[in-house]
Amino acid sequence: MKVALAVAALLAFALAGCRHSNPPSSEEKPKPAPPGIAEIQIAFSSLKPAATWKIGGRADWVASAPDAVWVAGSKPNSVQRIDPKTNKVVAAVPLPAEACSGLAFAFDSLWVPLCSATPSMVRVDSRTNQVIATLNIGPAGPEGGIAASADSIWLVTDKDGTLVRIDPATNEVRQKIRIAPGSFNPVFSDGAVWVSGFAANVLTAVDASTGEIRASIPVGPQPRFLAAQAGSVWTLNQGDGTVSRVDASTRKLVATIQAGLP
Repeated sequence: MKVALAVAALLAFALAGCRHSNPPSSEEKPKPAPPGIAEIQIAFSSLKPAATWKIGGRADWVASAPDAVWVAGSKPNSVQRIDPKTNKVVAAVPLPAEACSGLAFAFDSLWVPLCSATPSMVRVDSRTNQVIATLNIGPAGPEGGIAASADSIWLVTDKDGTLVRIDPATNEVRQKIRIAPGSFNPVFSDGAVWVSGFAANVLTAVDASTGEIRASIPVGPQPRFLAAQAGSVWTLNQGDGTVSRVDASTRKLVATIQAGLP
């Protein structure tokens, strides 16, 4: 799903960002047409792996840091640190439960939501590669996400739509914000935390400074994974495989794109 979202965002940007408002004059050279789905599929199929790692029984969720790539795995439950300069696993950090709902790197730490009978979250210090804190709050579901803003960590903790804001200085919850029930995935961009509302078919914008809800924007059916880039927020809508593009400054829906992702 996460790879599909990356492809969808690339496709949406290519299709939505490269159009003339007026026909080119005779002195202008026509701009090349943006790539279509077939061309993008060919481009991706031509990529070859430079290195391959075995990350436990099953690998899921990736986060990049300035000097490392972190990958979560199971059997045993762990998160492994890869040095992209050497393509070597330089550390494997044991986890008390399976990682789920994404990874986030911020404040010199890797933040790892955990799924178990009692959901929780751990903080891994990137200087020591050890767990330095366990928080008694966890994700609303296994296919959720976690986000970092300039001063906080953000996580949706229940299906009722509770978005919590965590202070990295204390590892304590500093604020709880009620958003649409059935929301799961937050992403930080342009001064806001954007959260996809899977059950309500909306994208919620929360002010990252005050925690106030700034907008609730209808998008395609069952949005879950999302990305922010090029002045927009993009949702992959699992209900029909479309991608919705929302302008981050106006907080308005720009388009819902048939992306060929059923």
